[in-house]
Amino acid sequence: MKTMARRTTKKTALMREREYFRKIASALAEHEDMQKTKKLTQHGNVSVFAHSVAVAHYSIKLAKKLGIAFDRRSLIRGAMLHDFFLYDWHKTNNVGDGLHGFAHPATASKNALRDFCLNKRELDIIRKHMWPLTLTKLPLHRESWLVCIADKYCSLLETLGLNKYDDDTFLN
Repeated sequence: MKTMARRTTKKTALMREREYFRKIASALAEHEDMQKTKKLTQHGNVSVFAHSVAVAHYSIKLAKKLGIAFDRRSLIRGAMLHDFFLYDWHKTNNVGDGLHGFAHPATASKNALRDFCLNKRELDIIRKHMWPLTLTKLPLHRESWLVCIADKYCSLLETLGLNKYDDDTFLN
C-alpha cells in the first residue's frame, strides 16, 4: 500500500513539474519572434525552436540527475532564449561583432531584452552559453553551466542526427 502511495505521489510531482515547464516555456514559445525560430534551422534538420526547447528540457534533467539546486523558472527562460538571434546563421557568416559562434549570444540577449523582462540569471545564461568557445564569458550561475552543457549535448545529438525531438516534443 505504501509503495503504491509513493508511486502516486512521484507521478503527481512529475506531472506538476511537466505542467510548470509547459507553462513557463509556452509563455515564451507563443511570442511572435519565437515562432519565427521554427523556420530557422539550427543543427541538422532541427529548428532553432526545437533546439531551444530541448536545451531547456535537458538542462532540467541534468540538474535533477546531479542533484543540483536551481532556479527552475530562470533555467527554463534562459534556455528557451539562449539562441534567440533570429537570423539564418547558415547564410550569414559575419554577424555584428564577428562570426556567429562568438557573436550570437550578444545578439540573442539584445533581442530577448527587447521582447522580455529578464533577470540577471537569465541574461547570464543567454550571454554565456557558448563557453568555452567564448573564453572570457565564464558562466556565473549554476543554471548557466547547466544550459551550457545541455546546449553542447543537444547540438551533438542534432548534428549527428541522433535527436528524437521536434518543435512539439517537450511542449505537449
